[in-house]
Amino acid sequence: MTDFPQLDGFRGAPGVVRLIGHRGARGVMPENTMEGFVFTLNVGVRAMEFDVVLTRDRTPVITHNHHFLNAATRGTDGNWLTGEELKVSELSLSEIRQLDVGGLDGRTVYGKRFPDQVFLSGIRVPSLADLLDFAVQPEGQDLLLLLEMKSEPVVNGQDHDSTAIVREVVKDVRARGLEQRTILHSFDWTLLEECARVAPDMPRSFLSQMPERADEPGEDSQKSVAPDFNALGMSIPKAVAQAGGRMWCPHYLDVTPDLVAEAHDLGLLVSTWTVNETADICAAIDAGVDGIITDYPGRAQRILLSRGLTW
Repeated sequence: MTDFPQLDGFRGAPGVVRLIGHRGARGVMPENTMEGFVFTLNVGVRAMEFDVVLTRDRTPVITHNHHFLNAATRGTDGNWLTGEELKVSELSLSEIRQLDVGGLDGRTVYGKRFPDQVFLSGIRVPSLADLLDFAVQPEGQDLLLLLEMKSEPVVNGQDHDSTAIVREVVKDVRARGLEQRTILHSFDWTLLEECARVAPDMPRSFLSQMPERADEPGEDSQKSVAPDFNALGMSIPKAVAQAGGRMWCPHYLDVTPDLVAEAHDLGLLVSTWTVNETADICAAIDAGVDGIITDYPGRAQRILLSRGLTW
């Protein structure tokens, strides 16, 4: 055990590479939904990486973008949303509950990225409280939470209050006594400084993506709120360690065996995102990472088993 027991569920070991369900199991289930989280837990993957954004009434909800993607959202009439995308922070929780996020529009660029995702109806955007309430029930007692707080992208130099989400998230986690099953996780390293002040009893995970890596279609970029990684004056693992982080989560194309070894020497765990293709999963394993964040946990399980490994 460690001073942060939740880290043990993300720590690799001889013969063990941890699997972390990305937004549940986005490749096969609607992302960031209770249905996806339950499915992923039921197939033997304990750890979930998911995204939290604040509503107009300051309720943390689980969704990736700051706008609801039309390609993944239907209205009360059952039709895909069209026109300007709805902004999460301009809607109340009750308004958001009317949206259906159980499927993808296969005609769109985003929908074509996940042709194997099941299509469901009547699936609602969960609040963070929904997932935390599940985690304290017997069926959710093994769940580990890699909780990504999203910062509003900087547009035209406009800043936003990034600390509100920390206060609301920590309040919800503490209300259910889940501090020892939660890791606070973000691209916004300034926001993670606030986490250290507000919640020193919860470890922090630092996300990174080098500027030359392309953002995926249909996904908000966090590059504008992340540090300038080319101007750190030191390696990213060293910067994470100096900031008091306990885990480094690099983009999968930024992972090298040398950087993983350096991170381990600094006492950091390394979990890489979002690793979906067979060759990339194998490369991450060969690099010595502790954990693999993937949209396809079943695919990753089969690769690990074929190599005599478990998760």
